[in-house]
Parts: sequence; C-alpha cells; structure tokens
Amino acid sequence: MFSIFPSARLRPSPFFDATVADGVKSFSTYNHMLMPTGYGQPEEEYWRIINGVSMWDVSVERQVQLQGPDAGKLAQMLCPRDLTKCVVGQGKYVAVCNHAGTVINDPILLKLDEQRFWLSIADSNIWFWAGAIAAERGLDVEVSEPDVSPLAVQGPKGEDVVASIFGDWVRDLKYFWFKETEIDGIPVAVARSGWSKQGGFELYLMDGSKGTRLWNLVKEAGKPWDIGPGNPNHCERVESGLLSFGGDTDNHTNPYEVRMGRYVDLDVPDDVVGIKALRRIKAEGPKRHQLGIMLEGDEPDQVAFSWFDINSRGEKIGDMTNIAWSYRLKKNIGFALVSVDAKPGDAVTVMKNGAEVAAKLCDLPFI
Repeated sequence: MFSIFPSARLRPSPFFDATVADGVKSFSTYNHMLMPTGYGQPEEEYWRIINGVSMWDVSVERQVQLQGPDAGKLAQMLCPRDLTKCVVGQGKYVAVCNHAGTVINDPILLKLDEQRFWLSIADSNIWFWAGAIAAERGLDVEVSEPDVSPLAVQGPKGEDVVASIFGDWVRDLKYFWFKETEIDGIPVAVARSGWSKQGGFELYLMDGSKGTRLWNLVKEAGKPWDIGPGNPNHCERVESGLLSFGGDTDNHTNPYEVRMGRYVDLDVPDDVVGIKALRRIKAEGPKRHQLGIMLEGDEPDQVAFSWFDINSRGEKIGDMTNIAWSYRLKKNIGFALVSVDAKPGDAVTVMKNGAEVAAKLCDLPFI
C-alpha cells in the first residue's frame, strides 16, 4: 500500500496526533490538509454513527473569516441567500456561486458578531475568491483564515455526550445555531451541525495548540456511550442524500441541479455574485437534476475515482457521481446527475469498467 509523502503544502490538523494514536488507517486530502477516512473497521464505524456516537477530525472544513465594517456586505455578495435576518449565533447553509451561477462551494455561514462572519467551507479555496471580490468591490473588510478547526461529535447519542461536557444548554441549540464557550481552558464554538443525518454537533476549536487535549477530553466524556473514532461516513451520507461538493458537482453545476434551489433567494440585490445568472437559469429551467440510483447485484462494489456514464435506450443521459454499498439496503447505491427528462423509476444502465450494469433511478434520500 502506498503512503502520503509529507509536505509543508499538506498540513496535518490539530487532531492529527490523536487520530494516529487512535489507529487511523487511511486519509484523503481536502483543502490542502489530511482528513481521516477510516480506522480499519468500515462496517463497525458505519453502525457506530447510525446507532451510537462517533467523533471525527473534520478540521479540513476550514474557516474563511470576513471581518470589518463591510463584513456583512461581503457575506451577502458571496451568497445568493437572503442574510438580512441572520442574527449573531446563527448559521445558514449557503451556495457560493461564480458569475455564471455555477456552485463553487457549499459552506455553512456563521455570524459571530455584526462585523465578523465565518464561511465553513467545502473543498475549494474560497479564501482567494472572497479576498478578490472584496478588493474588486472596494470593501472595508479583512479576509483571513483563522486558527479554527472543527471536531464533530455525530450520531443519535452525540447530544448526550456534548451535554455531559458543556451542560444541558446545548440541547436547546437549533440546527446550525452555535454558541462560543470554553471547556478546561479550551476555547470553542459549539454548533448543532455536522455532515450526517444522524444528528450531532461540531466543536470549533479556536486554539490549534489544544487539539489533542480537546480530542482526549471528548473521548473520555464519551466513554459511557461507547464513543469511537470515525469520519464523515461515505455510506451514511449517500443513503442520506448529502451532497459532496466537487464529488457530486462539476464545473457547470448550478444549485438547481443538485437540490440547492431552496437556498437561493432570487430577490437579493443585483450585486450578489451570480444572481443574474441564477435568475436566468431558474426562468429557463435547469437541464439536469440529481436523483438516486440503485444498481442490480448483491455484492459490494468499490468506491471509484471517477464518474460513470448512465445510459437509457443506448444514449447517455447523465452520470453516476458516486457509489456506496448500503449496509441497510444491501445494495450498491449512488447519485445520478441526469437529464431532467429522466424520472424516478426509470430503468437505466451504468457503464462500469467496460461493462453495463442494470440499475434504476429513484428519489433521494434513500433512507
């Protein structure tokens, strides 16, 4: 098996040493960092997130900080979602689009105060983009990457673990809302959020030197609930219909094609980047949409590096953008980015490794 060659361009996270001590077996790269992707027991790790509680190093979700008198203006220019009612302590899922209306990131925006916002980003360098837009528009705002690294506590027992650490006030947090606090001298922002449908929290560590301490504190607190290490689980996220930017999108994908239309407000000001294109796309109607796809066969297939053609009656109608073995459905499933003429229930074929595999389109989420 190959290994990753260390480089100063590829940063370990504040939790790196702790994940190695806990037996991490594989990493992926994400925002120029190492992200743990497994601890050697994939099915056990899956059921832990479904039935119990799992802790994840997701510090690769970097924060792009907008700070200054025009921070709110810049946040709105970057996001085609109405932010006028967003209050301090609230987060919102947003699309960041380019001038053509193409999704270039799908972060969580967090409002820390009237002059400071974070964009908790997916895997693309929005730090450069935000800085360029701010300079182009002549805004009084500083764009930076703060020392902030999320640690996720996910699963149906996650709330009990986080409440045991910080207090029962966390149970009252609404989804995507957060509160800044500290534990044992470690500054964090506690948010009800996370890349799963099983519930949980993200602890935004605000001092990278204390990563191992925070990891071990959560690990110790979670022992009564049998907490264990994990990662954003590929199987669970596909079953749950969660979008992976860059994995399920290409260089032409707009929000309406990937079920993000509900997060676009077309009446935001004209200076919002991409809004004019999004109005046109909405009026004309998108050309593709995202569905689920279930393949025939009862043997697990391998996760792939590439998309696969989806054909109907001998013609390509789109692409299968991911594949996962569902432990609950006992089927290989994935997402289909296909022509809007394709509908749930349609029989199709997927071209995989030079062979056609029979499949059927379906609604999302699977479960």
